[in-house]
Amino acid sequence: MAAGKKSKTEKPPPIDKLLIPAIGVVIAFVAYYFMKGISTEIPRIDVTDELALREVFFGEGEGRNYVILCHTLPGEGSNNQKKAFPISSVFQDSMDELHSNNNMIAQFSLMDCTHKLPSGKTIQEKFNLDLKKRPTIFVSGKVGPPKQVPETHLKTGHMLTKVLKGMLEPHAAKIETTKDLKSKCLNKSICALLLKGGTPPQALKDAFKNLLSTYEEVQFASVDSQTLLLTGLEEYLPEYQPGHHRFVVFKKISGGIDSKDGRLITSIAPMEDVITYNNMSNLVNQVNDGTVVPQKLSGLPQVKTRSKKLEDQERAKRERHQKKKEENSKHKSTSSSSSSGSSANSENDGSKEGRRAERERRRAEHRTSNPNYREKTPEELAEMEKQRRARMEEESKKWNIEGDDSSEAGGGGGGDGDDYQDFDNDDEFVEDLDEEEDGEVLDLD
Repeated sequence: MAAGKKSKTEKPPPIDKLLIPAIGVVIAFVAYYFMKGISTEIPRIDVTDELALREVFFGEGEGRNYVILCHTLPGEGSNNQKKAFPISSVFQDSMDELHSNNNMIAQFSLMDCTHKLPSGKTIQEKFNLDLKKRPTIFVSGKVGPPKQVPETHLKTGHMLTKVLKGMLEPHAAKIETTKDLKSKCLNKSICALLLKGGTPPQALKDAFKNLLSTYEEVQFASVDSQTLLLTGLEEYLPEYQPGHHRFVVFKKISGGIDSKDGRLITSIAPMEDVITYNNMSNLVNQVNDGTVVPQKLSGLPQVKTRSKKLEDQERAKRERHQKKKEENSKHKSTSSSSSSGSSANSENDGSKEGRRAERERRRAEHRTSNPNYREKTPEELAEMEKQRRARMEEESKKWNIEGDDSSEAGGGGGGDGDDYQDFDNDDEFVEDLDEEEDGEVLDLD
């Protein structure tokens, strides 16, 4: 028999055999553009555009933050390298992680760091970038001039994401020493300090995080009150209790931490209410717009390690401060009641009580109408009393009878009882002097 004829149409190969080569082609195509660094997801900074460079380096223009990967294409840069380094997977993974979480803390871009600037220096030389540490990544823009990310944080994309959040996202400064308190908080125009009495609950963490994003011009800080104590501040705040948190806002009055700026003077506005987002936000707003006038501090707080001895000292200081505060309020209430009583009996009836009430009323009016009024110091009072006595002595010379005059009037000065007037009732004389004195009392205020 003759051999059977072959069919002119052959069966196509299985689809799974074609799928694998197709996937390989697609991967190679994507990898080509990925390695070339021309993916639309990673823009490249035009190093010849001066305005673009100023925006990237110093945050001018829109004021954004940038995460830059130093990457040079073939034929670019001062060394005219023939091969392009691959785009770092750490850089790419970090960008994808942040974008997937809709956390656009910065714009990821590529830049030729070997480009020469008009000054003659390369970008690498101007900002002290170490290109030997790969990948070479730096942050810049609104946060300040370029700052290179340490090599220890470039092992994985997640590690890079974590350090970028710490460098770019607003966060509260951690206070551990007096130097930290002065430089990170008190030297700022307005600083909000959270004194933690333990581990804050998640609600408080979220509230503080919202405050950081809402008030970018305000410096926020925190201190662990479990281990640290702020002397010179505790007496103005609610007493420390484990597990309870406290909140205070500082507003700088003048000076700074540099000797040329003068002595640093600040003021405080403590919060007495429960710590919630609304209460903290309201206090910051009121201090910022001047609705609440903070109390001036006579000295700067000091950060010290909490101990039983310091706690006892601060407790005693708090009691003295509270006692003084009560005395001042009592004095004000007494003054207001006396002024109201004197206004009710404004007519001076000539009695001793009426004259005293009249003097108190006039003093109260003077203090109210004079915003610059202040209590006189003991030295000033002593000087005024000295001048008053000198005037009285001068006046006394005018009506006192001198010895010469009396001798002439008496024809030779013989008589014992003719040279002066004999007052029969000494008590009446003293009482008359008292009345005259009361009528012409000098207001030493």
